Amino acid sequence: MLATTPDMSLAQAVTLDDIRAAAQRIEGQVRRTLALRGTSIDTMLASQLGAQAPNVSFKCENLQHTGAFKLRGATNAMLLLGDRVKGVLTYSSGNHAQAIAWAGADLGVPTVIVMPNNAPRVKLDATKRKIARGHEYSRIVEYDAVTQVREEVGCVIAQSEGLTIIPPYDHPHVIAGQGTAALELCEDAGPFDVLLAPCGGGGLLSGSAIAVKSMNPGCVVVGVEPAAADDAARSFRSGVLHSVRNPDTIADGTRTPCLGRYTFPLVLSHVDRFVTVEEDEIVAAVRLVMERLKLVVEPSGALGLAGLLRLAHEEPGAVAGRRIGIILSGGNIDLEALPGLA
Repeated sequence: MLATTPDMSLAQAVTLDDIRAAAQRIEGQVRRTLALRGTSIDTMLASQLGAQAPNVSFKCENLQHTGAFKLRGATNAMLLLGDRVKGVLTYSSGNHAQAIAWAGADLGVPTVIVMPNNAPRVKLDATKRKIARGHEYSRIVEYDAVTQVREEVGCVIAQSEGLTIIPPYDHPHVIAGQGTAALELCEDAGPFDVLLAPCGGGGLLSGSAIAVKSMNPGCVVVGVEPAAADDAARSFRSGVLHSVRNPDTIADGTRTPCLGRYTFPLVLSHVDRFVTVEEDEIVAAVRLVMERLKLVVEPSGALGLAGLLRLAHEEPGAVAGRRIGIILSGGNIDLEALPGLA
């Protein structure tokens, strides 16, 4: 069980050097995704603000090989295991599952993926396809998310089969890999005054914050969460770990119960603030990305834009005339859910 107060000695567990090393390590395995200027978003916000337009750039991790940023951390962690690993196990509702399955197939490493039986069908099916192209011993193990705890299910299997666990977010090598997304965005479109990133377990947010703040200490790093899954925001504000179990949010990638042993102190040390958004704001952001940028994003992936729109409404001075980076973290949306977003 995680301590309720952070171990601040872990706040230096990941550095910019680690992120730069990860970027070199995963080159060729992971796509350097597009940094897209959002000129139509700029114009829209300037009209709403009645002020100078911001300059918004998007890091399009929805265009990653697996449709999400998770491939970065998964690949970095697996490459650091070396040749003696017997196999890898992880637990995930979707994007990290696909990332481990993809990386395992590329590297010839057997992978076992523990997934909830209520995982989005699009993510479960995609993981099955990636498992099918991998090692013959790779497989998916489904569990009941209501009555079972995924970490407990995974630990039993890993111990009995001698597998190495690579968790979805709470691991220094995973965090360093995720930070390469922000590193690339800064190299391609920075520097920024503000960076907004989604927060589930905090791997992407903490890695991004380390990368950005190390290169540009003046940049304001903003974590964005659904109001229904605001455990990280409450933890950040109180300095005491909060959790939310099975939150009712459309942003399924943020349903992790709490920040981790590493991500909690890293978030406290490197993130400047949090913004929470309502479900209708998340839906509006998904639609806006589709309408204005002509890109497909999942609700979790659109949280950064939803956070920007909230800031523009509540604190226009934080947006007007600013250089703003937003990470579109994933695009693995269930197509059957699209009519509900119209």
